[in-house]
Amino acid sequence: MSTAAPATTDGAVAPRRRPGSLLRRAAAGRLAVVPLLLFVAVAFGIPAVAMAYGAFTTNTSSTPGTPSAFTSGNLSASLQGGYLTALIGSVKLSAMSALIGTVGGLLLAQAVVTSRFQALRHAVLSASGVLANFGGVPLAFAFIATLGNAGVLTTHLHLKDAGWSLYTFWGLNLVYLYFLVPLMVLSVLPSLDGLRRQWREAAQNNGATTWQYWRHVALPVLAPSLLGGFVLLFGTAFAAYATAAAMVGASVPLITLQIANALNGNVAADAGNVALAMSLDMVVIAVLVMAVYLPLQRRSARWLV
Repeated sequence: MSTAAPATTDGAVAPRRRPGSLLRRAAAGRLAVVPLLLFVAVAFGIPAVAMAYGAFTTNTSSTPGTPSAFTSGNLSASLQGGYLTALIGSVKLSAMSALIGTVGGLLLAQAVVTSRFQALRHAVLSASGVLANFGGVPLAFAFIATLGNAGVLTTHLHLKDAGWSLYTFWGLNLVYLYFLVPLMVLSVLPSLDGLRRQWREAAQNNGATTWQYWRHVALPVLAPSLLGGFVLLFGTAFAAYATAAAMVGASVPLITLQIANALNGNVAADAGNVALAMSLDMVVIAVLVMAVYLPLQRRSARWLV
């Protein structure tokens, strides 16, 4: 029994696609992903396996070439004493800076969306794209020269007399906000553009105030995007190293600084495996963060249409 080919709107018979051509296109699409998979396997898979192996092994002797023995002592040591304090300190710093950055980025993005000047929008987006990637040692030295103990603003405004110190938890928090707020602006701005003007008009026609509109309409719609932005900011602050290392050193306990000290032998001569265990702790937290972020990103993506 033969099946007729489908006809087009002008009466002509459309060519039927052969199953073989569809299979070839599908196979070509899969092959196009192979280079990316190979890159991920080499750049991320091999280091992850080496890190996990080092975190659960220890050298039984100082003699080179001696086989390693499997142990869970490294992981236990990474969750005790100063290492645990540094891990908790990193989580606290990341959570606080992410929370403040989420609120500040939302307010700034809302001001840009409601502005009538397109030049302001372009300027803020361009500046956010640059500042979101500006960190590390240059950022640390910029803040040291401005708000350090001998900084320009510290000296002229006599901030030291008021008890200000840049080399504290809140000082480092302020530095992190320099690149977290622009990152939040870039993250939440598309969702703010997705808010329909008709929703606000309908709320106003029903007697709702501005606060009621934001509480019952806007914020529930933006909730997945805001939570996803918070998670993104948390992960960014949690993995930051160079800025904190150049600015605070050991005055603020952070897990990234502890890993660097352990790898350099500043804590103990054989603490390299413990450093790998601490890195594994960070990977576990990062995986949990991404497990929360990806579903939220998918939910908020429907408002970008």
